[in-house]
Amino acid sequence: MNVFGIGLPEMALILIVALLVFGPKKLPEIGRSLGKAIRGFQDASREFETEFKREAQQLEQAAKTPAPSETQPQATAEADSTDSNNHAATPSQAS
Repeated sequence: MNVFGIGLPEMALILIVALLVFGPKKLPEIGRSLGKAIRGFQDASREFETEFKREAQQLEQAAKTPAPSETQPQATAEADSTDSNNHAATPSQAS
């Protein structure tokens, strides 16, 4: 049994030291609070993973949908430049 690089003898030593330091009455409370903290961390990591996957799917959907045609703005810009050229030529024709 190897958890986080700590074998069974090391775990037993840590448990004995914790029992001596905190006492038998405090040890279950510490274990519960440690368990709650680990559970909270796991929940937060799951939530982060879910949010990350959701954003990735949205980006994939955005990449799959075709972008609006760019020929429309160019045609409008060409028409505007033609109109401005016609207006510019009108004063010189009047002279």
